[in-house]
This record gives sequence, structure tokens and C-alpha cells, in this order.
Amino acid sequence: MTKISSIQDTEILRPVSSGRSTTTAVVGLQWGDEGKGKLVDILAPHHSAVVRFNGGANAGHSLVVHGERMAFHLVPCGVLHPGVRPVLANGVVIDPDKLIEELDILAERGIDTGTLAISDRAQIVMPYHKQEDALRERLLSSDGDTAAIGTTGRGIGPAYAEKAARATAVRAGDLVRPDVLRDRVNKACLMKHSMFDAGGLDALDAGALIDKALAWGERLGAHICDTSALLNAMLGSGNPVLFEGANATLLDVDHGTFPFVTSSNASAMGIPAGAGVAPRHISNVIGVVKAYCTRVGGGPFPSELHDKTGGLIRERGREYGTTTGRPRRCGWLDLVALRYAVVLNGVDRIALTLLDVLSGFDELQVCTAYKLDGKLLDHMPSDADDLSRVEAVYAPMTGFDGDLSGVRSRADLPSEAQRYIAFIEEHAGVPVDFIGVGADREQSILS
Repeated sequence: MTKISSIQDTEILRPVSSGRSTTTAVVGLQWGDEGKGKLVDILAPHHSAVVRFNGGANAGHSLVVHGERMAFHLVPCGVLHPGVRPVLANGVVIDPDKLIEELDILAERGIDTGTLAISDRAQIVMPYHKQEDALRERLLSSDGDTAAIGTTGRGIGPAYAEKAARATAVRAGDLVRPDVLRDRVNKACLMKHSMFDAGGLDALDAGALIDKALAWGERLGAHICDTSALLNAMLGSGNPVLFEGANATLLDVDHGTFPFVTSSNASAMGIPAGAGVAPRHISNVIGVVKAYCTRVGGGPFPSELHDKTGGLIRERGREYGTTTGRPRRCGWLDLVALRYAVVLNGVDRIALTLLDVLSGFDELQVCTAYKLDGKLLDHMPSDADDLSRVEAVYAPMTGFDGDLSGVRSRADLPSEAQRYIAFIEEHAGVPVDFIGVGADREQSILS
């Protein structure tokens, strides 16, 4: 795919040296779906590799290139650019069926995926993980309560749980080691028998599962390697590397709105462990944030809108899940949560996306504090129950109007839009160096 020449080379595109290596990290600062894929796609040609370090097929990212929309769940966005190596690192849980489906789609479009590297340490999402996922959600919601997490049903949580349990986990390297594979799948089926029987699920056919996994190994085996060694060699040789986060900070299993989170470290802190590189290599952290907030599934959302304004934002922003198609919950921008995410990730600069969606509103509201039990809070509670009880305190701002899709300079934005961005910078404490004003990769303002 040809590099887009209309996006000029600016500082935000260039990898930053940490003194030992040259890297860029892109992470979401909200509850996901911030538009990270578009930014990664723009940054990719300036790097030698694009690395997914967490998550699985529960994290979808859409790109619009020359009016054509493409959706990916596992393959890193950099695959669209010749000479940029896509890497699925050890922190990713891989659904081989979904990955092969994406590779086939890319091949049909003439996009070469031959350089894709898959970590031999990456966990495999087995079919029984998806069954477990559905069973757990059914049991959690059986009493009509709101205890269900609202997962995508892709087996991500159970796969990570199996990783922690160790003995029965299947890793990518096992797909090309038949004896190890058979042993682990047989043990997994034996251990899950009681749970599946109690849940009314059919007994697992270990033989069929092993045959399926061996077929995955035949298809993907040429891509499976030690990606930690690969990446450290690249960094040691001065090759710039781009780390692409899936999900987002407020869904981080340790630092998000637990238990309504994903099952991996979705913040920048997940990069060293999830990619197998030392923390000293992580520099130039770009945090991606929507001009408003959205969330999919259960969990607290202080600035959520339950009125027609929320519905209008949903329709204008096409706020439906890339993975599930579920309508996203929508609300005003939450600067309390944003400040928390900026500090947690050590963000150097912000990429503000979907600013164009807010055009046409007479007045905008921005959450600047919370009120809990009559007390004013300027920080995000660590407990999800407390967060679910907070009242958002808003600062009103004058809205802006007009078609922003053709704007390519911050100075050419409506004055009210410029003030909105400056307000975000003031509260976040870091500059906004990228502004998205449309879905296409060219509809971007870079400073």
C-alpha cells in the first residue's frame, strides 16, 4: 500500500530515542474504541515493526483508507504498509481461526503477510474457552443482577486464566509440538469435564480438538518464533518499533474499573511483559482519547448520557462495536479519568480523535470532578462500586459548528473547538499533537 503523501512528516510521526532504542507506544486512555488503529496506521511507515502486546480477538480496530473500511481483530495495523513487520507478541491470546480468516482476507486484497511474526509464547484461545466464557456470563446474569462483565464471548478471560493455571495452557509453540499439544489438550478436557457437565454443555472431544490445533500449526507454523529475541535484536540495531495497545487503560486488569475490565494489562505498563522487552525501551507514549467517552458492556461510567444527546453522539460517531456490533454507551468527556490515565501511562502527548462528531452541538459539557457522598473528588476512585455512585461535576463549554473533515490545521478549526482542545490540554497536563476530524487516515491534523 502506498504511503499517504498528504500527511506531512511532523514530529508526532517520528519515533523517539530513549538513549538505548527508538520506539513509540500507542495506548488508549478510556474504555477502548478510541481510534488507536487509525493513528497506528499513520505512524507505521516510520517504524520497522508494529507490535501487539496484549489482548486478543476481543479488540477490534477499524481503518478507513481511501473510503474503504477495513476491520481487524488480531493482525496489527502495520500490515498494510510494505516493509513494516507485524508482530503478535507473547502477551496476546490468539484465536487461530480468527487470525487465519484475517490473513485470508488480506491475501485476497493483495496484501503480503509473509513477515508476520507470532510469539511461540503466546497463548492459544481454544474452542472450549469460548464455551467457558458464555457459561460464566450466563451464570453471572442468571439472577437478573448486573454482575455479568459483558464480555465479547471470544474466550479471552478463560484463555488468560488457563495461562495463569499453566499446566493445561496451549501456547503457539505447542501447535508445532504434537506430543506436548496432545498432553495439554487431553488434560484440559479432563479437568473441564465436571464444569461442562454441570453447565449443561456437551462433553469435549479431545481428539477433534487436537486435530484442529495441529491443522492450525501447519498453517501458522512458519510465522511462529521467539518474538522477544526478534524485537530485542531490532531495538539493539536501532530499528524503530511501534507498540500497539489493544483495549485501553480503564479496562486494564490491574488498574481499570475492576472487575469490569479486560483480562490483560492494556496500559503502557503491559508493554515490557507483553512484548518481552525491557522497560527502558519504552519512550514516546501517545495516549489516544475520544473527544467524548464511550463504553461497551457493564461497569461504571460517570459521564454517561441516557438521553437523546447520547443517542445522537452514538449515531454520529457510528458507536457500535467492531467485534460484537453492540451499541456503545456514550457520554461527555471525563477529564478526571483522563488525568488518571495520563499519569498511569506516563503519556507524552495526546491524540484526540472524533472531534468532528461534536460539531453542531450548541453546548458541550466536560466532566472535571466527581461528587461522592457529598464530597468533591478530583481523582478517580479505585473501587468500581464507589465509581458507580459518583455524580459527575460538569463544566459547560460553548459548542462549535461546521464541517471539520477538510481542516488540516489546528488554527483553522472553529475558535470554540480550539478552546475545547486547550481545555483538555490544561487539565491533562500534556499537549494534544494529533486531532482526528474524520474517519479516513487523511482526515487528520498533526502538529
